Amino acid sequence: MHDIKFIREFPAAFDKGLARRGLSAMSAEILALDLEWRTATGRLQEMQSHRNDASKKIGQAKAQKNEAEAQRLMADVARLKDEIPATELRVREYEEMLNERLSAIPNLPAADVPDGADESANIEVRRVGTPRGLNFAPKQHFDIGEALKLMDFDAAAKMSGARFVVLRGQLARLERALANFMLDLHTQTFGYLECVPPFLVRDQAMYGTAQLPKFRDEQFGTTNGYWLIPTAEVSLTNQVRESILDEAQLPMRFTAWTPCFRSEAGAAGKDTRGMIRMHQFSKVELVSITTPEASDAEHERMVSCAEEILKRLGLPFRTVVLSTGDMGFSARKTYDIEVWLPGQNAYREISSCSNCGDFQARRMDARYRPGAGKGTQFVNTLNGSGLAVGRTLIAVLENYQQADGTVTIPEVLRPYMGGLDTIALPHAA
Repeated sequence: MHDIKFIREFPAAFDKGLARRGLSAMSAEILALDLEWRTATGRLQEMQSHRNDASKKIGQAKAQKNEAEAQRLMADVARLKDEIPATELRVREYEEMLNERLSAIPNLPAADVPDGADESANIEVRRVGTPRGLNFAPKQHFDIGEALKLMDFDAAAKMSGARFVVLRGQLARLERALANFMLDLHTQTFGYLECVPPFLVRDQAMYGTAQLPKFRDEQFGTTNGYWLIPTAEVSLTNQVRESILDEAQLPMRFTAWTPCFRSEAGAAGKDTRGMIRMHQFSKVELVSITTPEASDAEHERMVSCAEEILKRLGLPFRTVVLSTGDMGFSARKTYDIEVWLPGQNAYREISSCSNCGDFQARRMDARYRPGAGKGTQFVNTLNGSGLAVGRTLIAVLENYQQADGTVTIPEVLRPYMGGLDTIALPHAA
């Protein structure tokens, strides 16, 4: 949600930020609605004040035995009693129209975000690790998993249709091992607090992190008013909704391993085979709640935490900063981490870490009380994948595949796999 005060004071800067997003100027339209709301609000306050003043004077007139004045004042109060509800309704209507308009506008990009229409304008900031040289033609993860008879898309399709999978045996255990490894590193080394949050949330929670109203068609909803979370960002961030925190409590850092549910409405024809783009997948999420002054440094820290997972797994990756045309709706700045997949001969996204500034906090009414000074300020919220567990499993399968069809398990995962060092083909078990 945008700050209407900022738009009033700096309409040109607001429109410039929208232009960087590829959007037309909107300040004039918004300020016209804002004027209607303020005018109606002022009129309502005048009427209420006049009614209260007249009510007091009725008693004074009666005490002075001025019946004519008392009758006139009573008529005035009766008239206002009829007019005030209609004016209150107009105020609510204008306020709802203004909030609806503001809630549909994406966050403004930070000054250091590269301008561009799409992902072609993203800028690589670093590349870590060298893709392993293979003396055989690398397979994609689904060919590896199906050959191991541990990844079954057909069985899943019979139950649920496309974009679902059944993992069995050591691949099921490998996914669990990856999640536990990630959680242990984020909690024990990086200081995130592990949570088990709700997987079903109400409208206001989805609105708070800006999945609603704009992305309603991309979500899975129940028939009784719940939404399946598309990411644990929703549940973790909304822990501070409608709260006033003390600055000493910040930063708050949360992590959770949860299933995630997405309709992939805009992904028709993309990654139709395999586990890259699923309706149901699991992810270890990172969320930070901090002050505006600390949010940029917290963003860099979050990215480094996600990168460390890949470093310890020995998976080559690159980190890019997204252009204005490729960023998500709530973000003011986003880094994507892309892992190398030899089966695709390409880097693919495995984590997206975003600084949302106070954009989500305004929607949630999440504030903090500074240690110095008076009043309250909105917190800044950040979120990132640390990492997408299914995509990390894909990366392990493709990067650690062997010519004989086996998959070597990275050393850091072996304690989580009961000491197992290789996932073998059935005939080689």
